[in-house]
Amino acid sequence: MAPDINPLVLLFASIFTSNILLANFLGMCSFISISKDMDSANGLGMSVTAVLTITTAINWVVYKFILIPFDLLYLRFIVFIIIIAATVQVLEMVIDRFSPALYMALGIFLPLITVNCAILGVALFMEIRGYSFIQSIIFALGSGLGWWLAIVSLAAIQKKVLKAPVPEGLKGAGITLITIGFMAMAFIGFSGMLIVQ
Repeated sequence: MAPDINPLVLLFASIFTSNILLANFLGMCSFISISKDMDSANGLGMSVTAVLTITTAINWVVYKFILIPFDLLYLRFIVFIIIIAATVQVLEMVIDRFSPALYMALGIFLPLITVNCAILGVALFMEIRGYSFIQSIIFALGSGLGWWLAIVSLAAIQKKVLKAPVPEGLKGAGITLITIGFMAMAFIGFSGMLIVQ
């Protein structure tokens, strides 16, 4: 049964207080790798948001109308991953057709959206929390927007950090991880306002 959560609360909570990336630490590998360039970060954020929303909607329908009625719940991981892979493949072809520059900038990370644990994580949260179809879509959209906000914010911060006098031992991965830690604390600072878990 779906919990009684206002859709607006669910949207803002999934963006800020329950951010899939900064509160649950799902999807970190592509987040750290692509966040060096603003255009690539923006493109990947948009792609992750689209994939999250589309695949969660499809996964909810398959889960409720195929897996549960036919008692096939033991196949849910495989089915969810197949749906995610198919959606990413279609999105990859669309981006290649309409924006070759973005396609080249994203490189290997576009196909890697398939194995981005945030995508599967949202589908599993949808199942575990018993969200309705609308709640699932809102949660997926909010999670995607939160992921997008986080990667674009990190890209903007890293652009400033390049001009800052960072100690030699912290350059590169060190300052990036410290920045992500501060970002996570900032997002979690909203946690008393909205709770969805």
